[in-house]
Amino acid sequence: MKKTLSQSHTTPLPREGQGGGVSASTPLPREGQGGGVSASTPLPREGQGGGVSESGASRSLIVSALDHGTVIDHIPCDRLFEVINLLHLDQMTSKVTIGFNLKSHKMGTKSIIKIADRFFTDDELNQLSVVAPNVTLTIIRDYEVVEKKQVCLPDELRGIVRCNNPKCITNNEPMQTFFHVTNKQTGIIRCHYCNHEQELRK
Repeated sequence: MKKTLSQSHTTPLPREGQGGGVSASTPLPREGQGGGVSASTPLPREGQGGGVSESGASRSLIVSALDHGTVIDHIPCDRLFEVINLLHLDQMTSKVTIGFNLKSHKMGTKSIIKIADRFFTDDELNQLSVVAPNVTLTIIRDYEVVEKKQVCLPDELRGIVRCNNPKCITNNEPMQTFFHVTNKQTGIIRCHYCNHEQELRK
């Protein structure tokens, strides 16, 4: 008896123009083209802020995880660009990731900034209390949260607030403003040059 050859189950690759399956020579997506997250991409850990959207079983990466650097979270959306200006983020050479109008249980919507490989001094960060007193700061090293803190109003403010006194020299000469904080609870500040007192939030 003649032996019959078994049929091969190899699925033929589609010919050019036929569509259907993916050819073995199909290139992988290049960086910046999208197309999925690599299995080696670390997910943000708790405390890194704003990284994962809460949508039940479906969880999607909104702001990429940070290995080393500083996270500034819970920024009011209308104060985002003031925070950027105060920290001079536009002059940095390290990677800066910004999330705008993200959903927040506490605030409704919020903004978040992640600065890679940059750790700020307390004096630098405390300036944020003028425009965003309720921001939270998180320090990340090797994808781990090593420190969390709040900003507090410093004793002196330079070049941040404008004096409300129209006769003050800072409003008539090209010079930096300088205020002493006289009451941190109520936000009362006093101009160093004309002694005019004003509320910080007004």
